[in-house]
Amino acid sequence: MLTKNRIGLLLALLLVVALGLVACQPQTQVVEVTRVVTETVTEEGAQVEVTRVVTETEEVVVTATPAPAEEVSMAAPDPTTYVGLTFGDIGTLDPALGYDTASNTPIQNIYETLIWYNGPDPTTYIPMLATEVPTVDNGGISADGKTYVFHIREGVTFHDGAELTPSDVAFSFQRGLLQSDPNGPQWLLLEPILGYTSGDVTEGIQEGAFAGDPEALKAGATPEELAATCELVKAAVVADDAAGTVTFNLAQPWGPLLATLAGTWGSVLDQDWTAAQGDWDGDCATWQNFYAPGTENDKLTAVTNGTGPYMLDHWTPGEEHVLVANPNYWRAEGDAAWEGGPSGVAPLQTVIIRLVDEFGTRFAALQAGDAATVAVNIDQRAQVDPLVGEVCLADFSCTPTENPEGTIRKWDDLEATSRTDAFLTWNVSDESPYVGSGQLDGNGIPLDFFSDIEARKAMATCFDYDTYIQEALIGEGIRNNGPIIQGMLGYNPDGPMYEYNPEECAAHFEAAWGGALPETGFRFQIAFNTGNTVRQTIGEIWQAELAGINPLYRVETIGLPWPTFLNAFRASQLPVSVSGWVEDIHDPHNWIQPYTYGTFGGRQGLPTEIRDKYQALASAAVVESDPAVREQMYFDIQQEFYNDVISVILAQATGARYEQRWVNGWYYNAALPGTYYYGMTLAGE
Repeated sequence: MLTKNRIGLLLALLLVVALGLVACQPQTQVVEVTRVVTETVTEEGAQVEVTRVVTETEEVVVTATPAPAEEVSMAAPDPTTYVGLTFGDIGTLDPALGYDTASNTPIQNIYETLIWYNGPDPTTYIPMLATEVPTVDNGGISADGKTYVFHIREGVTFHDGAELTPSDVAFSFQRGLLQSDPNGPQWLLLEPILGYTSGDVTEGIQEGAFAGDPEALKAGATPEELAATCELVKAAVVADDAAGTVTFNLAQPWGPLLATLAGTWGSVLDQDWTAAQGDWDGDCATWQNFYAPGTENDKLTAVTNGTGPYMLDHWTPGEEHVLVANPNYWRAEGDAAWEGGPSGVAPLQTVIIRLVDEFGTRFAALQAGDAATVAVNIDQRAQVDPLVGEVCLADFSCTPTENPEGTIRKWDDLEATSRTDAFLTWNVSDESPYVGSGQLDGNGIPLDFFSDIEARKAMATCFDYDTYIQEALIGEGIRNNGPIIQGMLGYNPDGPMYEYNPEECAAHFEAAWGGALPETGFRFQIAFNTGNTVRQTIGEIWQAELAGINPLYRVETIGLPWPTFLNAFRASQLPVSVSGWVEDIHDPHNWIQPYTYGTFGGRQGLPTEIRDKYQALASAAVVESDPAVREQMYFDIQQEFYNDVISVILAQATGARYEQRWVNGWYYNAALPGTYYYGMTLAGE
């Protein structure tokens, strides 16, 4: 007979075997179990207890001891280093030329302007390189609104140690105005300062016949015309080093001037350093040699020397750029930039921004805590949302989610001051590789394919707007019926818009190009910047819709690296460009101008008569002082835009940002092109 101890040992051994057979998850196992059974039986008329050993089989649920759960980390791996992953490379680091988010984000951290935004408020300002924001009351703005005087801060040094002077300030604006690159932001300053609506400083020379063509300017303008243009610019922006002031003499009153000066194109350069880089030195005899250089010829595209809280460590095109804190930053500790804002040397010592086109790679880095933030397109938000532990709004109110241990913070419902649209090029450059054969032979399109309004109406009615909003914008989009965004003066909620209608689309294509398209067909490419899946979806929707109408209507969606895409777009090489606009200033003029006779209108090759029409309409509206009258003028402009089908306007979406919860100090300002790192910190252990 087995003793109880031996039976217990046997049971233990059998259970050990059973445990060895199971995996980490609960599993049912059939095991042999030996039990000691005591029974009472009757033998020969007497009841006696009989003990016996019984072996039985039974199913048991055996669960391995789980590994200890990893604790959620709310600390940065290195509190001094901020790592962000994005797509879209810098185009230039020249503040006078930078005109895209990828370029202007580092520029706004390296360089500084006369005035800056009041923290998260995009409509009020604080002094930066100026000592005060000019007003009529403090004498900084003249009664007629045409003269602005800025008192320049003393004791500010550039990154190379040189001291800032009022002459540096005036030179920076003069250089930008004379540089006047057609693909840059100088139109924003040329309108109020010189009264030029062409966006080019050569407007005063033979009616701007040399716009964007440096060689034509040097060959066609007389020395007297060149000198007069330079002197006109210098008279408009005047430095007085003795008084410590810079004065802007405007051609006309301009309500949005302060908003314009706060942009990155208002950044201040060191005149001597600029000349040492081989750029313009301020001599009126040579400015034409630096006119409209383009990023490829610009002397300051890859070098920097600002006064800002960060300095450029290096920029490796196609890979990354790295900023380091300026140890000699002029703002003293305790001298807050705005109420509750930062002061002193930037807490983040290093900012690393890497280019990673593949979202899966960016997402993995965010999930692992290897990046403080990553670019997340709107259609990718659902993948990141399960990691979110708290949701914050622009007013800094934060709410825990159902996953309070989530390591990610989401800033949600951010006011949209940008929109992605599709731009049809009416006259494509003859150097374009994106139009197939370049002929109406079924294997391409003519360069002026979209000059036919029926072809443009076909594109507007062939687009499935609802599918785009639901799939690409995850239902968080509101259609706009013209260039102006909703919620802004001049947006007409009752204005007409084109609707998705395949039958109408087919009819418009049948009417285009003398009725040749249904039998001949066509082929062209729709381009977007690589990594932007929302823009990729736009091209793919058209690709499917056109093929569904007629298999001879062939469209290819092509992704290009951001610099390549931007250069091709600017050169009018793309028949259809899917791109976006982020407003420079919160004013309807900043939407009408680029979408008609300005930035996009030029890239689309719009005919002169079209651009002249919108220029006259917009120029009248921007100086109108009566809001009601001005609103109706913009209603009329948007109706004209609908009639002409200049572009295909899509939908305005809300913004969101994802960051680790150990990131502190970020705030949303709708006017900023990207993150302002000054004052941000990372929580350590």
